[in-house]
Amino acid sequence: MIYLKTDEEIELMRAANQLVGKTLGELAKHIAPGVNTLQLDKIAEEFIRDNGAVPAFLGYGGFPNSICASVNEQVVHGIPSSKIILKEGDVISVDCGTVLNGFVGDSAYTFCVGEVDPKVKALLKTTKESLYLGIQHAIEGKRLGDISHAVQSYCESKGYSVVRELVGHGIGRKMHEEPEVPNYGRPGCGPLLRSGMCICIEPMINMGSKNVAFEKDGWTVRTKDRKCSAHFEHCIAIRPEGPQILSSFEFLEEVLGNNAI
Repeated sequence: MIYLKTDEEIELMRAANQLVGKTLGELAKHIAPGVNTLQLDKIAEEFIRDNGAVPAFLGYGGFPNSICASVNEQVVHGIPSSKIILKEGDVISVDCGTVLNGFVGDSAYTFCVGEVDPKVKALLKTTKESLYLGIQHAIEGKRLGDISHAVQSYCESKGYSVVRELVGHGIGRKMHEEPEVPNYGRPGCGPLLRSGMCICIEPMINMGSKNVAFEKDGWTVRTKDRKCSAHFEHCIAIRPEGPQILSSFEFLEEVLGNNAI
């Protein structure tokens, strides 16, 4: 069942999502060569708790940490570790969630670590652009497939591939609600978009093949050909006046300046 949110509930969701954005901004200050991903996880957890919320990911389905930290060929759900030390030229997708006042916030951004290969940076840029193209179709009266098709057609036109096994989702009091939000699909198909729907659109786009492999840790998903992947996510509320982005990249962009994607 798809749960439609009231105006008041959407404002509570906005607060949870803005905190996610601020957490990503805090992490942006620390993402650099020599930093390990467990350090980033501890910074995120402390920041979230200091702001009166709890990490949405910690313990979710047994996940052991507060952020997903996925490096290079890791698509999503990378487990933070003191053994994973960032180096110059890496990219790292940080997916973060909070629970604040009973509602969940969820957003993701792929960061560059120092100077990154221009071809990899182009993948990140295209993935982020596809997110905003998808958001443009999150309009009352359209269909979910319109969002999915916008993401897929743009990324594939640039020569990249779209992961099939992992999708976006509805969100509210729970992290994952109906409907699923694939990054591939046909326009005019799927559930009708209605005011009050809140969804996470999150393109997961590969430089090489769309095929992925699931690691033995039970969480980490990587590209099968071990080529780079990128991941960007916003939480959206569908409103009569158009889509509202409840999450934010503004805080991290303030930190990164011209180095933001």
